[in-house]
Amino acid sequence: MAKNNNLGVKGWVYAGHYGPQRYAYTLQRLTGIGIIAYMLIHIFVTGVKIQGQGAWDSIMATVAHPVMHFGEYLVLLAIVIHALNGFRLVWVELGMFLGRPIKNVYPYQTCLDRNRVFFWIMAVLIVAMATLGTAEFFKFL
Repeated sequence: MAKNNNLGVKGWVYAGHYGPQRYAYTLQRLTGIGIIAYMLIHIFVTGVKIQGQGAWDSIMATVAHPVMHFGEYLVLLAIVIHALNGFRLVWVELGMFLGRPIKNVYPYQTCLDRNRVFFWIMAVLIVAMATLGTAEFFKFL
């Protein structure tokens, strides 16, 4: 008989004993939702253009607010995280960076153990790209 899963949202975001790879997968989901939300807002804002110059100027004044500028920065970070972590997930699903097959002997070594180095390499790349993006976005360079 199947066990009833009553975890709700906690089950969606809590990685438990799975470690950082599971949290990266949860972050992948959240950044994907954020990017979709941004795209819907972008389509709405762009669609205001057909209502005339007055409506366009009004929406552009709203978009010029510092809170919206910070939101654009969050979109930049979401895209960096989603793209690089997405490449990692695709490569792992294709079996890359998992090493040679091993004998299935207890205690079982999971693919999470075997691609941990690749995970941390991608995490460093994400931090590096986010740092460069932050510097460019806020013109620190």
